[in-house]
Amino acid sequence: MVTIVDDDADIRASLRFLLESEGIEVEDFASGPLLMAAAWPPLAGCLILDVNMPEMSGLDVLDRLRATKSALPVIVVTGQPNATNRARALSAGALAVLEKPLNDDRFLDLVRKALDQDSRPSGA
Repeated sequence: MVTIVDDDADIRASLRFLLESEGIEVEDFASGPLLMAAAWPPLAGCLILDVNMPEMSGLDVLDRLRATKSALPVIVVTGQPNATNRARALSAGALAVLEKPLNDDRFLDLVRKALDQDSRPSGA
């Protein structure tokens, strides 16, 4: 399961199409608060977080996830990359920070890596 959190409906739809075409189950949310109201904390799979969203940034969602002691793999995506956000995401344990528009092959490779990482037993 891949959970996408992005305020851009077109991005969510595009990522959903790409992932589902690869046989990957997807759920998506338009904001961090919607994710938290529906499925918090996400327990399995991979989380895709957009950095710049109204109400709560993807980095704030990542911080809150890590506060739950979750090791869920996270991929951060952004249309406005900067060194500060990249460093913050990576220090919070993000698997990667990707710039939009996404390179489909690299994105899919990272999602597969994240899903494989999440499927390993604890301590592996």
